[in-house]
Amino acid sequence: MIVQPYHPMAYGFLLLLFFIFSSNIYTKIQACNQTEHISLLSFALTLSPPLNWTSSNCCHWEGITCNDHGLVTNLCLPSKGLKLKGGVFPSSSLGNLTDLTHLNLSHNSLHGSLDQTGLFLSLNKLEILDFSYNLLSGELPFSLPSSIRVLDLSSNHFHGAIPPSFFQQVWNLTSFNVRNNSFSGSIPSSICLYSPLIQLLDFSSNKFNGSISRGLGKCSKLQVFRAGYNDLSGFLPDDIYTVSTLQEVALPQNSLHGAISERLVNLTSLKIFDLTSNDLSGVLPASIGKLFKLQLMLLDFNNLEGSLPPSLMNCTNLIDLRMGDNNLAGDISLFDFSKLSQLTKLDLRENNFSGTLPLSLYSCKMLKAIRLSRNNLEGEIQPEILSLKSLSFLSVGFNRLTNITKALQILMHCRSLVFLSFKSSFIGEEMPADLGMVGIDGFENLRILALNNCELTGQIPVWVSTLKKLEVLFLSFNRITGSIPSWLGNLPRLYYIRLSSNLLSGEFPKDLCRLPMFISKLIAAQEDDTELELPIYISQGATFLQYKLSYYPPAIYINNNTISGNIPIEIGQLQLLHDLGLHNNKFSGNIPEQISDLKNLEVLDFSTNHLSGKIPSSLASLNFLKYFNVSNNNLEGQIPISTQIQSFNASAFEGNPKLCGAPLPNECMPINGSGPDNKNIQDHVDNGHQIPQFNLSVALGFIVGFLGVCGPLVLKKWRDAYFQFLDNVKERLCHCNSVNS
Repeated sequence: MIVQPYHPMAYGFLLLLFFIFSSNIYTKIQACNQTEHISLLSFALTLSPPLNWTSSNCCHWEGITCNDHGLVTNLCLPSKGLKLKGGVFPSSSLGNLTDLTHLNLSHNSLHGSLDQTGLFLSLNKLEILDFSYNLLSGELPFSLPSSIRVLDLSSNHFHGAIPPSFFQQVWNLTSFNVRNNSFSGSIPSSICLYSPLIQLLDFSSNKFNGSISRGLGKCSKLQVFRAGYNDLSGFLPDDIYTVSTLQEVALPQNSLHGAISERLVNLTSLKIFDLTSNDLSGVLPASIGKLFKLQLMLLDFNNLEGSLPPSLMNCTNLIDLRMGDNNLAGDISLFDFSKLSQLTKLDLRENNFSGTLPLSLYSCKMLKAIRLSRNNLEGEIQPEILSLKSLSFLSVGFNRLTNITKALQILMHCRSLVFLSFKSSFIGEEMPADLGMVGIDGFENLRILALNNCELTGQIPVWVSTLKKLEVLFLSFNRITGSIPSWLGNLPRLYYIRLSSNLLSGEFPKDLCRLPMFISKLIAAQEDDTELELPIYISQGATFLQYKLSYYPPAIYINNNTISGNIPIEIGQLQLLHDLGLHNNKFSGNIPEQISDLKNLEVLDFSTNHLSGKIPSSLASLNFLKYFNVSNNNLEGQIPISTQIQSFNASAFEGNPKLCGAPLPNECMPINGSGPDNKNIQDHVDNGHQIPQFNLSVALGFIVGFLGVCGPLVLKKWRDAYFQFLDNVKERLCHCNSVNS
């Protein structure tokens, strides 16, 4: 049999039929249901800004997905800046989308309350409901279809208790997220009884209180349990240790107490264990090393004691280990950190560890951050630390370290180093004047240098002038002598300078007034806000922590020295400055008017100097001042009258005997003129009963003067004589002007 080739015309005809058939099928599949079309348009009318839903087929609209029958299954419009024109969510329009399975309106500005009566009951196929990051309020809606699997209401303004009956309706629920709202009461213990398929529970950042009741053990598929930043108390429920599927337990910032049970090691799937800032006590489980999958163990700010269990070094997947602010002890140099090959962050600050910095730590090649400050460590920084090529954050202050010169000569070769703090270490040593950095890029990425509270002697070293990326400099509470070097004004990124409590002398260098980060908003805006590898904790209770360099405001503190001379008028150039502390020095002269150009000032302290003259009235324009002090100087005159300046306590002005006016108790005396007329007027003003007589004499004088000028104009027979007199005066004046010119 001979197979005939396809005729071109026949092939083309078949191809045309295929496209026509395919087009008809596509049109049939994507044809929008008219009822839902109208419902969606009705929904769009309740929103602003308007949606670009203009085509005839709603299945082609942005955020809309239809099934084969043209029925809407997905309505997803996240991050569109949407707002509701009314205060109630439009249930009447969306209620017609009976095949809807996904409803995602997250990251918008929807406000008002959810309709609890009709919206969700008709959506009996809805599986995913995401209203996170909006402004919705009210209580948790009771009427949800049993088909719901994922419910995300995080970051809204919902409040009230979560009733146990809510979970009786949603037995298919796998993810429940109400993080960052204002829910209160207790965490419902019945959730696992009615929703046994739950995998994620997030109650974080609400107002839940009381203890966590038993019941979580019935969530046999639970992987993530978060309830941090609440007011929970009591012990961790025993049955939580039976959920072998748990991968994350995060309960930071609560008031949980008691010891961590040895049964913790039953959670063999655990990757994240975060109980930061609680009241936990006792010792760590000795067999904690059985948690082979553990990646993050965060136990800062508790009352744990004892030593680190040796088995902890078997947690070879550890990435982040933080147990600062506890009562842990032991010789840290005896631990073999070399097994923790994945470790990137180690924070054991404020404990009672002893020994030297462990050399085995330098085998953790992935380390980016080490904080061992406020322990009882001793010894020197060893060259092996240079093997940590990614080391960005090093804080080992408040220890008995020695040989600052060696330490800095080694660390200047750590090319990734951004944060270096030796606070209160190397006590009494001499600041190295030369690190041999000429021709090399020492500390090439260093942005924060803290050598404060060390009682270091010597002068501000010249090698600091080579740190072109330095932003924050702490050299306070030392015994540094000499003057403030003018080259500090050449550091292009420096914006926080703390040289207070030293033995510095000389004058305030004018070069410091040209620091680019204080002058140019454009330059300041170009700086990236570096994310630090570990947080900067502000208070003992960890009520505030900051990961970014922007925590430090633009500031100059040179207080508690012996700086003399005038405050330079060029200081007015530092228009981005927030804090200026010049107190407890020997400054003299006037407070320059140019200070008022520093419109961003929040702290201004000139106290305990030898300043004289008046407080410039222009300082009243500094609207952001939170702290102001000019006490103990030689200032005089009236305190500028402004709500801002006079809102400060009288102690901000005391020690200036010639200052007067509110808020000081002594009132200002009136300023008298030098002539007898002024004296007589003042006498009349000071004596209230003579004021009417004074006013009468003024009135009489006005009348006499008026008649003396206008009278001749009125009396016809004197008019000619009067104008003749004016002509004579005019001629005399013209003569005098011609002579003098």
